[in-house]
Amino acid sequence: MGTVRHWGTGMMLGAAIVGTARQAAAQQAVAQQQTGQRQAGQVPADSVPSLEARVEELSQQVRILQRLRELAADSIATAAKDRQSATANSKDGFSLKSADGKYSLKIRGYAHADGRFFPGDGAAALPNTFFLRRARPILEASVGRYFDFRIMPDFAQGATTLFDAYWDGKFDPAFTVRAGKFKPPVGFERLQSATDITFAERGLPTNLAPNRDIGLQIAGEISAGLLAYQAGVFNGVADLGNADGDLSDAKDFAAGVFVQPFKLGALKGVGLGISGSTGIERGTATAPGLAGYRTASQQTFFRYRTDLVTPANTVVASGTRTRLSPHAFVGLGSLGLLGEYILSRQEVRQGATTAKLDHKAWQASGSYFLTGEEAGFRSPSPKKPFDLREGTFGAVELAARYGELDLDDDAFPTFANPASAASKAKAFGVGVNWHLNRQIKVVVNYEHTTFDAGAATGDRESEDFVVTRFQHSF
Repeated sequence: MGTVRHWGTGMMLGAAIVGTARQAAAQQAVAQQQTGQRQAGQVPADSVPSLEARVEELSQQVRILQRLRELAADSIATAAKDRQSATANSKDGFSLKSADGKYSLKIRGYAHADGRFFPGDGAAALPNTFFLRRARPILEASVGRYFDFRIMPDFAQGATTLFDAYWDGKFDPAFTVRAGKFKPPVGFERLQSATDITFAERGLPTNLAPNRDIGLQIAGEISAGLLAYQAGVFNGVADLGNADGDLSDAKDFAAGVFVQPFKLGALKGVGLGISGSTGIERGTATAPGLAGYRTASQQTFFRYRTDLVTPANTVVASGTRTRLSPHAFVGLGSLGLLGEYILSRQEVRQGATTAKLDHKAWQASGSYFLTGEEAGFRSPSPKKPFDLREGTFGAVELAARYGELDLDDDAFPTFANPASAASKAKAFGVGVNWHLNRQIKVVVNYEHTTFDAGAATGDRESEDFVVTRFQHSF
């Protein structure tokens, strides 16, 4: 409406300029006619305006025309300031933005279409299948100078789940406030976007970190990212948990810091951090507050005992839960290295029996871009995006990782059944990632996982897992 209003004003001013010009021309023509008539003796000399009067009249008309021109220019400039823009690009997706940039609406999203295969599954216990792993539209809005909002549901796997729904107050790079549902600052690889992780699935340490929680957090970056921090209060969720509410008064406190000591030179990609959380969790027979742990193929290899006949004997969380996770990332040109360790300590109870269990996990992963892109915590844009006409191929990345998840021996046999719950998992994986452009990625991974215990006859059968993924993000 503002653009239409300014356009109408410009048309009115233009009409006024044209009208004034016509009036001036008509007056000049009349004056010339009267001069000719006077010379011919048809008009008395004293009825012809003096030269000074005509000059003053014309000067006044010139000033009016100049002012009308200034008003028209101001109107056009004001209309340009109020003009909204609609864009579509790799950074913002599809967006609407005000001219001053303070108000915007972005529509983004991504989808992961997988092929999952188990070549070593002689008993055909695990189906080979094509699988929609994620389908997540993203809506982001900026309101004024300081406030943002984001909402991200997921419609994959035959269910609708809300992952992100939060408000941001970005008052200063060193101080922002976030409220709503989002990732707590625990678990290094968990904090990577699913579009940026090196493998199709996160490694074993992610089992001991929360997924999403509801809370209030402050965060910021100091000295242009030299130090980043987060600290917040959350409802508290189990390992791998993604909850929309809380059943107790107790809350979790979570915090993390990450330091990049070398901002320039060959070591500018080196970063070190530590994060953790603590809180009290008290579960019930219907909501135990404890998680099962999964391999990369999302097969559960450990779970606590559940007694459907006598629910009081179901193992539940019963006391303090503490997590601690040191981690690091090293980017050396095309080589990227990620390492993390995480400890999850949980007090549990079965009937009158209690214990404090320490579960530990770690992983080390590395990737290398054969095409020369610079490795980072976020996926880089290919130097030469895929284009058949230009003969360019995109970026090719090789990846490998090894990780372990070790369950506390005191969990067996009281709190977990060693005939069905493994006490340790060790996984080695390799992969090739083809980044056609910033939005399209094709992934092929192979991962081999072995177990200690977990079967009635001893060790659970090892798992061979091959996954292909087509990723499209915008």
